[in-house]
Amino acid sequence: MAKSNPHKTEKSLSNIGYTTPVAEHPSLDEVYEDTPFSEAFWTYLNYVLLNIFGWFRDLLRDARIENRKGSAENNPSGFVPLYQSYESFYTRNVYQRIADCFNRPIGSVPGGTLDLVERITEDYNWSFNFTGNKIKSINLGSYNYLGFADNSGQTADNVINSIKTGGIAVASTTQEFGTLTQHRKLESLLAEFLGTEDAITFGMGFATNALNIPSLVGKGCLILSDELNHTSLVLGSRLSSAVIKVYKHNDMNHLERLLRESIVSGQPRTHRPWRKILIIVEGVYSMEGSLCKLPELIELKKKYKAFLYLDEAHSIGAMGSRGRGVVDYWKCDVNDVDILMGTFTKSFAAAGGYIAGKKELIDHIRVTSHATAYATSMSPPVVEQIISVLNLLLDANEEHEGRQRITQLAWNTRYFRQRLRKMGFIVYGHPHSPVVPALLYSPSKIAAFNREMLKRGVAVVTVGFPATPLVLGRVRFCLSASHTKEMLDEVLKHAEEVGDLLNMRKSKLNPKRPFHETES
Repeated sequence: MAKSNPHKTEKSLSNIGYTTPVAEHPSLDEVYEDTPFSEAFWTYLNYVLLNIFGWFRDLLRDARIENRKGSAENNPSGFVPLYQSYESFYTRNVYQRIADCFNRPIGSVPGGTLDLVERITEDYNWSFNFTGNKIKSINLGSYNYLGFADNSGQTADNVINSIKTGGIAVASTTQEFGTLTQHRKLESLLAEFLGTEDAITFGMGFATNALNIPSLVGKGCLILSDELNHTSLVLGSRLSSAVIKVYKHNDMNHLERLLRESIVSGQPRTHRPWRKILIIVEGVYSMEGSLCKLPELIELKKKYKAFLYLDEAHSIGAMGSRGRGVVDYWKCDVNDVDILMGTFTKSFAAAGGYIAGKKELIDHIRVTSHATAYATSMSPPVVEQIISVLNLLLDANEEHEGRQRITQLAWNTRYFRQRLRKMGFIVYGHPHSPVVPALLYSPSKIAAFNREMLKRGVAVVTVGFPATPLVLGRVRFCLSASHTKEMLDEVLKHAEEVGDLLNMRKSKLNPKRPFHETES
């Protein structure tokens, strides 16, 4: 593991009521503590028992002793099954038992707090009925990094007023009649914010990856993809017809070995040189809470004459002293990253995505991308939301709202992470990542933690297999600038209670001792 940067500066947050110092310089420290043997054993045993009982209940259903509540396939001869057999089995017999922990309907904006619509089930999660009540909860489950997910204030007023002049939809593609003055203004502001020559925006973040990667690489090209890359990046890579090689997460030695071997051997069968080599990474990996090693990636891409595609969906606005993502955080030259991609669904509390870079690149995408030829342009109110947020973030005054939100998110992140670690939770990821995964392991604990925290007025997201490896189920806390210290303290108090109840505080890296704010 790389050593952390010893040169750190401290900055007081007294202007927002906090006196705890915040580290401004980047750190390479990432912690991935080994799974305790006891947790691995009980997790595997959990899944074995769930499978045994699942097979037994399927036998009862086939014998019509137990009613089949879910849908069942009846494939005509010669047709391929719609679902994989185990996928269907897992949904019926494992996921269904804890389905109440997922897809909860929300009855408010997802700010620092939110209202969950209460629902009950009388048939073990096969169906739900609404009670008419709402559960007020502290929101630790939304990607509302800068706290702009609100329906009041100047930004919300700007959006409402924009509807009076621009309407609510464009109803045309970018290449036809869907490019308005507001779109050009947004792209100009975005390029200024990122420090690039040009930028282009799209109405959907997922499609920004899935539909634009094929316009950048194709047959005869090579993609080197981090093993933890998002599904949208994986889909875009597969649609491109390029050869795909996957390297171990953040393992620069493995990446370099693949680069060297690929250049030496060339394309399959013909061994001709690759037309292009594209390295695809994310800024912040939302399931692990880890950061890409951008300085090393830039060094490798220069050394082997490759191109670098950086997905900043979870890092734009949330990382760096100016909120400009991991490029800002690592203090790298933005021109060293060939393709900058990001989304507006998180820090900007809007919708859509963007690609930024050299003007030549953006002009190529405007002409060749399926997203510009067939997808409807971004809605005018959404454009106004992003423009309003960008104007705040472009304001360099430390006393103004944009910088205040960035600074508070950084403080919240370090404070919450260090408190969790001091309490003995096994926490993954980078110390400055606003996504904070704490390991739960077994499926029974995944459901219990979610339910117990909601009883205490805290809404969290818990994740298990198949979204994570079998024995690495977790709760994923998402921090926001809209969280106050009092909110975080309340969440930590309840997390400590539930952690003791479920025997979760098993970290061996930090002794369980009282936390002092000066340590943050």
